[in-house]
Amino acid sequence: MQNTGFLRAFWALTKPYWVSRQRAKGLTLLATVVGLSLVTVWLEVKFNYWNRDFYNTFESRDQAEFFRQLGMFALLALIWIVTRVYRLYFLQMLQIEWRAWLTDRFLGDWMQDQAHYRMQLLDRGTDNPDQRIAEDLRLFVELTSDLVLGLLEAVVLLVSFIIILWTLSGPLELLGITIPGYLVWVALIYAVAGTFLTHLVGRKLIGLDFNQQRVEADFRFSLVRLRENSEGVALYRGEKEELGGLRQRFAEVISNFWLIMYKRKQLGWFTSFYHQLAIIFPYIVVSPRFFSGAIPLGAIFQTASAFGQVQGALSWFINAYTAFAQWKATVDRLIGFRASLERVRGEADRLDGERVEGAADSLALENLTLALPRGTPLLGSTALELKPGEHVLVTGPSGAGKSTLFRALSGIWPYWKGVIRLPRGARLLFLPQKAYLPIGTLKRAVCYPDHPAQHPDASIAKALADVGLGHLAGELERSENWAQVLSGGEQQRLAFARALLTRPDWLFLDEATASLPEADQQRLYALLKEQIPRTTVVSIGHRESLAAHHTRRLQWRDAALVPA
Repeated sequence: MQNTGFLRAFWALTKPYWVSRQRAKGLTLLATVVGLSLVTVWLEVKFNYWNRDFYNTFESRDQAEFFRQLGMFALLALIWIVTRVYRLYFLQMLQIEWRAWLTDRFLGDWMQDQAHYRMQLLDRGTDNPDQRIAEDLRLFVELTSDLVLGLLEAVVLLVSFIIILWTLSGPLELLGITIPGYLVWVALIYAVAGTFLTHLVGRKLIGLDFNQQRVEADFRFSLVRLRENSEGVALYRGEKEELGGLRQRFAEVISNFWLIMYKRKQLGWFTSFYHQLAIIFPYIVVSPRFFSGAIPLGAIFQTASAFGQVQGALSWFINAYTAFAQWKATVDRLIGFRASLERVRGEADRLDGERVEGAADSLALENLTLALPRGTPLLGSTALELKPGEHVLVTGPSGAGKSTLFRALSGIWPYWKGVIRLPRGARLLFLPQKAYLPIGTLKRAVCYPDHPAQHPDASIAKALADVGLGHLAGELERSENWAQVLSGGEQQRLAFARALLTRPDWLFLDEATASLPEADQQRLYALLKEQIPRTTVVSIGHRESLAAHHTRRLQWRDAALVPA
């Protein structure tokens, strides 16, 4: 039952691309690769017969035929080289097409309905979603295509060479019993025994590979996080602590890799013995027929070659076991990621209240309650109406739930009940205390989340000048990690420039001027009133000077929102 569930989940990962509208190119490439693989098998059959004819020239001392067989080998080898090169080329094209489609699909699912954010709240058991999209999808596509095509070639080789080997084997008398095609049965028993023992020795590799991908991703994430917060670490002189944490995570990488090495060493002992024995084994089992004069010299090489192909095809699982273990771990991680996305959406639907748009111009809360992920209440049942043009200041102690209220209003916080009624078609813009600045051009950072093409350069330059960033107006096409280039105060000014450009109907400011002097705060609020007078402003803040820019004040007190 467990394997059946895994296969269903694997098919759910694999099927969508092959039934999508983009499948035509993928199916064409797949058919091409399969066709070239079949040509390769046909060449192996030709090489098998060539072995017989070539070595027979030594026994017959036929020099003319010897050189003719060399020419035949050169032709077959040329065809084989061309076939293998283009098989690899078209296979990689197929992998690029499939990976591109899957990555776009997973990115879309991750971004849809703020799943990337909700997963951090609702399903913390799914580690490193970035690694699952970037690395696991690559491995999934490469390993799946390699293993499936490898299995296909093995099956076709098996069918082709079983017929040859059966014909070459002849019968074997054993204890008065005649066994036809005995070499086929010997190859089958040899491969089945090897496959069973390989799985017995190496089955723990699947779990170890799964864990290795996790610890590698954790270590890489720690390095990225240090890079993004290097200034804070430097200011705290926290290098020693960070180094200790990085060393601990890397120690987990090495520790798990040692376990993988140990298990692969065990597997290597067995498979090396298995493959070395397979080289000489067919000559041992066929030699009695040669020494009895039943077959010529060329036939023994042809028979050994056919036996090797049959045994190799039957041993496909042995040869691919390490890749199979990595593939199984990768598929398990992607299945877990998709299951997490589904859980997040299902859990969010169950937890969220009702967020609806209506004909009224006001924003209304009906029986709204807020809570933390572990159930701690933040806000009791609250009814509130915010009218357009009525600027509201929300105050209260830190950690009371003010920012969480804004998250609920924006639709990203899942732990709330009640009804939030929004004006139909109204555009809401939320400016948190720490503005998000995408990596790229300054123009993109200012216009975010709008596309840069939506705003003329002159409008962007004016907005920057209005908020006190006029010195950056000539840097619109400069690409940087602006979160590291700009100070905290400059980042908050840039966020206000966004508001001037997008001109929202409702603007929610969560400590959006906390990094600025009060004089600059006063100027920015006055700028909002002057340039976007139709925008209703709702602010969270602690400074008393903010009250002058709002017509109504609410205070968070004992899990209740009351007039101040």
